[in-house]
Amino acid sequence: MQDQSRISVCLAAYNGARYIDEQLRSILPQLGPGDEVIVVDDCSSDGTDTMVKAVDDPRIRLLRNEQNLGQVKTFERALGESSGAFIFLSDQDDIWLPGRVDTMLQTLDEEMVVVSNCEHFGAPPGRFHRIRLRAADSSRHAANVLGIVVGYRLHWGCAMALRAEFLNLALPFPGYLRESHDQWLAMAGNLNGSIRYLEQDTVLHRLHADNVTPEKIRGLSAILKARAVFLANLVILLRRTRLRRFRSATAT
Repeated sequence: MQDQSRISVCLAAYNGARYIDEQLRSILPQLGPGDEVIVVDDCSSDGTDTMVKAVDDPRIRLLRNEQNLGQVKTFERALGESSGAFIFLSDQDDIWLPGRVDTMLQTLDEEMVVVSNCEHFGAPPGRFHRIRLRAADSSRHAANVLGIVVGYRLHWGCAMALRAEFLNLALPFPGYLRESHDQWLAMAGNLNGSIRYLEQDTVLHRLHADNVTPEKIRGLSAILKARAVFLANLVILLRRTRLRRFRSATAT
């Protein structure tokens, strides 16, 4: 059992040796001595684990998957390993802007989930990269859920943080989920009625050839499949939310 940390940063890594050092060195100065960075390496073949070890910081916990599980399952493992009261998601190839942690912690005192915007760099932004969150939409939970299902409300996992108790609703991820764990978390936050959107950028989000989010509009079959997954997510999360409220009511 890990000691309780104040902040856990959960980072899923796969063949990220080129950028992960810069990312970790943008994160660590914003953390306290009792915080942790959980790096789960998903069977990288480029020496990612060696680069993480070279940072040589006792706050980093490096874990390795025995087989390649993919981004969603790797993030799920990192979240499950976290011990902090506040959890920040992190990609392996971005850069945290100074003040990110303090800014998001202020919001987490009031809400379960907080999502900011991010500044994209490294390549010309695509259509999806131009979608930005508005603070005024934070309380429009039904519209936000609809936006997730339809595809016009985008949440970047690299710009997301949450309170540890929120994991009781959000985990486990559905077994069929292969992408968009960030949209799953955002949907859960909206259905729980506890999410805040920050209009400011707190992350420099690097664009390159290996990014997971597509730069161009997908084909019709891929779009329909994604919409079906979001609808399935909605059904599961509605059931979990109702069950959670029922248990809370009966406990009192």
